[in-house]
Amino acid sequence: MSEENPRDALRRIARRRGETLASLSRMIGRNDAYLQQFVTRGSPIKLEDPDRRRLAAYLRVDEEVLGGPAAELPKSTDMVSVRRLNVQAAAGQGRLIDDEFALGKFRFEKFWLRQISHASPDELSIITFAGDSMAPTINDGDDGLVDHSPSGRRVRDGIYVLRREETLMVKRLAVTPVAGTITIVSDNPAYPTWRDCPLSSIDVLGRVVWIGRKLV
Repeated sequence: MSEENPRDALRRIARRRGETLASLSRMIGRNDAYLQQFVTRGSPIKLEDPDRRRLAAYLRVDEEVLGGPAAELPKSTDMVSVRRLNVQAAAGQGRLIDDEFALGKFRFEKFWLRQISHASPDELSIITFAGDSMAPTINDGDDGLVDHSPSGRRVRDGIYVLRREETLMVKRLAVTPVAGTITIVSDNPAYPTWRDCPLSSIDVLGRVVWIGRKLV
């Protein structure tokens, strides 16, 4: 629980945001005096859950600050580890792999990860992309979660980490079902697109299922 009294916290945050207690009362559908009475008289003793949630969202603060329950941290049993590899899949001209091994691990909340991929954690990896051939979809320095499971390596339209002519790269693949060929696409039009390539000409290492990037 926050050490600051929720009533004092609300008064302080409202003042800092340039809001009046009357305007905040109207915002949550109460009469003008509702929050003033809460702050000065302690009536109501605590904010009702819908009022507190709406205020917290509007003021951009945790509900705990306004008297709500503390957010529960994920238990260790709810977390899984995904390896981070020391390879850079080129999003430019391509880079050869040297010494592929795990640099460390990322911890993810199990439920969140399950929304991204149904692969098991040992069938996933985090790698860093280099170059700008896939910009703006993937930028230089972005980290990506790659699904190496049999499903993730099955080629369908999407973005994949692959080897072509001994070069590691990340590209968008488009499948031509009738001809049984693929088109290897760079999202950046400054780079070439290879059309009508036989599937046997590439070695698919996994499908890119999530991108993380630093905002600058």
